[in-house]
Amino acid sequence: MSETVDRIRTVVRQCDSGVFWHAPTTPEQDFAELARACRTLEIEAHDVYGDGGPVERLEHEVAELFGKPAAVFFPSGVMAQQSVLRVWCERSGSFRVAIPDLSHLLVHEDDGPRLLHGFRFEHLTVGPHVATAEDVTRLGAGLGAVLVELPLREAGYLLPTWDQLVELSAATRAAGVPLHADGARIWESQPHLGHSLAEVAELVDSMYVSFYKGLGGLAGACLVGPDDVMAAVRVWRRRMGGTLFHLSPYAISALVGLREGLPRMASYVDWAQQLGAALVEQGFRVQPSPPHTNSFQVHVDGDAEQLNRVLLDHLELSHDALWPAWRASTTPGWSWTELVVHARALGRDPVEVARVAAELFLRSSDGG
Repeated sequence: MSETVDRIRTVVRQCDSGVFWHAPTTPEQDFAELARACRTLEIEAHDVYGDGGPVERLEHEVAELFGKPAAVFFPSGVMAQQSVLRVWCERSGSFRVAIPDLSHLLVHEDDGPRLLHGFRFEHLTVGPHVATAEDVTRLGAGLGAVLVELPLREAGYLLPTWDQLVELSAATRAAGVPLHADGARIWESQPHLGHSLAEVAELVDSMYVSFYKGLGGLAGACLVGPDDVMAAVRVWRRRMGGTLFHLSPYAISALVGLREGLPRMASYVDWAQQLGAALVEQGFRVQPSPPHTNSFQVHVDGDAEQLNRVLLDHLELSHDALWPAWRASTTPGWSWTELVVHARALGRDPVEVARVAAELFLRSSDGG
């Protein structure tokens, strides 16, 4: 991390207003919100090692929302997905897992899935492409599981069409291979897919969902799937140290997110798509265009360090966190960043945000 980027992150935390990601909060504010939620939701007792209390209530609500027989709460998505893949692979007798090369498990988990569980990962897709039925067929027989990431975050939050997802599901079932969905951002993906969460979940054998991203929870995740598979992942949750004495704070914040954040998700996606169109009109490159979810990548011909110095000057002058830091692209001379739209963006005009961004960064990249 450069000194400029480090300074940008410090200044952003001190800004009076902002556009992207969730508005920052203090622990005091978060804990006060949890206390209010306990009263509103009439929660009077903790869970104990993941049993009972708000955890049981959350699991019931999530299973019902996705139309699956059971759900299991985990303190982290990393633990959740490794657990369910372990169960599927042990049942199939094969530790070959088809997975996008841009998957979170390969990019952000320090080789943990292979070292801890012995998975043999094979690329379902390479680069910024959605998985298709042909990708499953290409890998042949003997797979223990197939993982699809909805959306593929490292590709700009890229999603398949509904028909592509239906065909992928049919191909895995024809091959007798369980299909697991990394649905960390499935809440944000549902508007693009155009079907209910239960209809999406019907196409897969298991799914992981996250509570701290789009829904703004403190932390935590759930797996949904068949009763027997969920019973087996509970054992792996305990083996991996996931049954903390009380998981209540995370479950309560997730329950709040389902009630307050989930109904707003379509408006976040709509605002992001308006911004994406305005940025393209100004001369930026957007991936994908139009955005599939409330998040997407923006690319520009310009040096990241120079662009970040311009951004830092703007932040220090305006005290408005208008834009995140830029990163160097794999294409020499180009830079990119990731925009994530939540509630605080809705009070801003996306066309105006794009106009100011163009004045700052397109002029800068031209040497002006």
